Amino acid sequence: MARAAVARRRKKGAHDGRIVIFVDEAAFYPLPAVVTTYAPIGETPILREVVGHDHLSVISAVTPQGALSMQVDAASITGERVVRFLRQVARRWPGRKFLVFWDRATIHRGEAVQAFLASTPPGQFQIELLPGYAPELNPDEGVWNHLKEHDLANVSCLDLAQLRGALAAATQRLQRRPELIRSFFQEAGLR
Repeated sequence: MARAAVARRRKKGAHDGRIVIFVDEAAFYPLPAVVTTYAPIGETPILREVVGHDHLSVISAVTPQGALSMQVDAASITGERVVRFLRQVARRWPGRKFLVFWDRATIHRGEAVQAFLASTPPGQFQIELLPGYAPELNPDEGVWNHLKEHDLANVSCLDLAQLRGALAAATQRLQRRPELIRSFFQEAGLR
């Protein structure tokens, strides 16, 4: 599906009164994503950290109007967690229909998600798959880029609880900036 096709489907969904959402998942680690340092030019600092596999799994959705919904888990995202997130989205906008754009991840095509979609009222969730080779078409990627490269850049957390707090604060700041979220749509070429 090319950028123009995504734009056409998004416009048609909005015209049908659906809430258009783009969904994506990411992981956040306690280790810092070092962006800049105060080290003198030419003297690259060496950071010593204990490497671990602990992380927070995050799923979010953005709308062209600049709304952001997010769910954070210490466990990896599974089909059941995707279902829980879709229920959260439906509670946020009760009685509405949704046009959901997401990638072709196996968790989106899994049994739990398919069973949930089949159990919802007809047409409540219309799913559109984005091409697997074009993450730049998903404006939700802008959320991850912004959080990792700006709000959480150079942030080092001692544990997942501290990371969860830093992520929650960064998410709240982003939710108060709908114009920034709308710019992620422009960056994806979806005006």
